[in-house]
Amino acid sequence: MALVTLVFAVLLAGLGLGGYLGTGSLHPTALIPLWFGVAFGVFGALAISKSEGRRKLFMHINVLIAVLGFAGTVAEMLRSLASGKELDLTALAAQLAMAWLLLIYVILCVRSFITARQTEAIAAMRKEKE
Repeated sequence: MALVTLVFAVLLAGLGLGGYLGTGSLHPTALIPLWFGVAFGVFGALAISKSEGRRKLFMHINVLIAVLGFAGTVAEMLRSLASGKELDLTALAAQLAMAWLLLIYVILCVRSFITARQTEAIAAMRKEKE
């Protein structure tokens, strides 16, 4: 899962840079996905470890970052839509892309965590039988 995290880090960084450069470098808030990508990259790289405890810690940190990022992005999208002002479609598209990326990442991580827990339980049951 740590390698998947690094892929999402690159995707988020690309989204941030693309949004920033696509707006003519006028809106620094377009770089927000880049900073999420940097955080994913740092903690994803730290999660590449033989130590199970260290791997779990950094993957859980990444999931927390993703959940907070998803919630913040959706809240900002809803605030923009409810404001009654003219919508910036570029910003809305970037926010939607970021929300989808983070949601997909969270779903993948949760599935991975469930599978790991089941695998641990099966291994423990087998060990008890021996």
